[in-house]
Amino acid sequence: SDVVVKTQAVGVNYADCAVRWGVYESAKKYVGWPITPGFEFAGVVTAAGPGAKHAVGDRVFGISFFGAYATHVCVPSHQVYPLPTGLTMPQAAGFPAVHMTAYHALFQLVRIRAGGKVLIHSAAGGVGSALLQLSRISGFETVGVVGSPQKIAFAHDFGAQVVIDKSHEDLWARARHFAPGGYDAIFDANGYSTFQKSYDHLAPTGKLIVYGSHSLLPKEGGRINYFKAAWGLIRTPRFNPLGMLTANKTVSGFNISFLFSRTDLLDAAMTELLLWLKEEKLRPPAVTEIPFAEVAEAHRLIESGKSVGKIVLVHS
Repeated sequence: SDVVVKTQAVGVNYADCAVRWGVYESAKKYVGWPITPGFEFAGVVTAAGPGAKHAVGDRVFGISFFGAYATHVCVPSHQVYPLPTGLTMPQAAGFPAVHMTAYHALFQLVRIRAGGKVLIHSAAGGVGSALLQLSRISGFETVGVVGSPQKIAFAHDFGAQVVIDKSHEDLWARARHFAPGGYDAIFDANGYSTFQKSYDHLAPTGKLIVYGSHSLLPKEGGRINYFKAAWGLIRTPRFNPLGMLTANKTVSGFNISFLFSRTDLLDAAMTELLLWLKEEKLRPPAVTEIPFAEVAEAHRLIESGKSVGKIVLVHS
């Protein structure tokens, strides 16, 4: 059964820009164009179908299979959750996508014992900061990578024991210093610029988790340079299964939007995430609020790579 939610806040993700550029595969496969971006929202229920878990007037947050950049969204009731105590509407709107991505990457794809070493690229971003928190909860040793000095304190605050500022340090020399034997897992959405080196710095039985390829996409201008993207694709490493067998390493990739039909995985993730929020093991996401009418500015900011945490659109 469906519910209609009048949105008060809508989360912004880098994937929304990819949708706008026309390069997001699940958008092509399941929706097509024209399309309204947006995977997550928070607001108030204004209508509920028979058997829905929520009633009119309930304050909720949830996920949508695109379409969240709107004043109202209509989604299946099982994709909507009560607004957690202690979270504002903007914080709740910025919670689901990055935390479920991080949860799937860390717990449903990877098995690491407490004390294992993980390296997290883009550690001050939405997914990166969620990975840092979940790694801390699990007792992993965490090394976060950021792209500017201004992001160092943020990454430390969200749980990185060590932060490497790749704009001022030799990323891989520093990474090797903190894990001479290699990492149990490396989480990388950069693309060709780091995939190979990330793989090289895994320990035996280590896993490279790929959930994006941002180096193929623009950081300014708002349009794809197809020559640059093609050159990047050529430079993207290909991992030979026989070589992986010999090295005893794994490469695993995923796109969370393709998992929206797997309610079992989504429910398992959200149940545990909400419990950790309630127990205050997870802190609310750090959000930058931007008026809904200025969505273009929100996209420019997330494309630039200069933002930290989550960007959230808010209705005035």
